[in-house]
Amino acid sequence: MKITFLGTGTSQGVPVIGCECDACKSTDTHDKRLRSSVLIELNEKIFVIDTGPDFRQQMLRENVKDVTAILFTHEHKDHIAGLDDIRAFNYIHKRPMEVYADERVQKALRREYAYVFAEDKYPGIPQMNTYTIDNSSFKIGDIKITPIRLMHHKLPILGFRIKDFTYITDTNYIEPEEKEKIKGSKVIVVNALRKKKHISHFNLEEALELIDEIKPEKAYLTHVSHLMGKQADIEKSLPKNVYFAYDGLKIDV
Repeated sequence: MKITFLGTGTSQGVPVIGCECDACKSTDTHDKRLRSSVLIELNEKIFVIDTGPDFRQQMLRENVKDVTAILFTHEHKDHIAGLDDIRAFNYIHKRPMEVYADERVQKALRREYAYVFAEDKYPGIPQMNTYTIDNSSFKIGDIKITPIRLMHHKLPILGFRIKDFTYITDTNYIEPEEKEKIKGSKVIVVNALRKKKHISHFNLEEALELIDEIKPEKAYLTHVSHLMGKQADIEKSLPKNVYFAYDGLKIDV
């Protein structure tokens, strides 16, 4: 399984308009983060988790020719705002995009992209087939995907485990029974917004505590804001098996 980090930042990410902090002024490409998303290649299938506002740019940068399915963690704009750009894949491959989301996220998609779901469809609009998921495992072809219920402050959202890889973003609390789904993962990705505590995201300390509890072989931090500071500085203090992900990073699991 090959993982490509399409984006590792946030809407408060790097660079921030008008900000003069060290991270925003950095010339290190590791500090230039687009909105968080990940691409997974397995058994000739390609999955994308979340399509933020930078989706088109990310697809072009990574020269992605096809996407089998899109999985959504939740409906906030920094995770769904690029969905319109699936129309290029529709045009090339002459088929709708397969979209997997829970009922609440689908309701938001129907609201935000009303023209896609209208009875009288305008020519050339994005085409998609939507599939309802919940907190139970499901399959796409022969690939089992296990959703993990997370809390984004008071909003229940989803993380995903595929084989030995678990992707978690936009959370600051995971129920003990949901953590059991994560245990045994060789690689986990977890959000770490900043050093200071936050109302709806893990900060660095909390993310490291979760990693220490799960004990994966490797862990990568994502959904990092400019308030974290420069990657090169912060990475020096991380445990040996923990790394800051960066846009374009590719790993094998």
